[in-house]
Amino acid sequence: MQLIREVVQQALNTGYLTLEAEDSLRSMLKHKYEIEDFEAFIQLQQAAMMGEVKQESREKALVQSY
Repeated sequence: MQLIREVVQQALNTGYLTLEAEDSLRSMLKHKYEIEDFEAFIQLQQAAMMGEVKQESREKALVQSY
């Protein structure tokens, strides 16, 4: 089973969060997780807000709005 921090690390390394990874994170966050996973998720949120990680879902939403 993959951990939240592993999904986050992959997104941070690539600078991209795929739809599949977002779905995985949503699913994993519904269950019990460790503090390290929570901290990693916060780090991912901050990176996304700073533009360091792009989200596939946001890119698709932008394209559909045009």
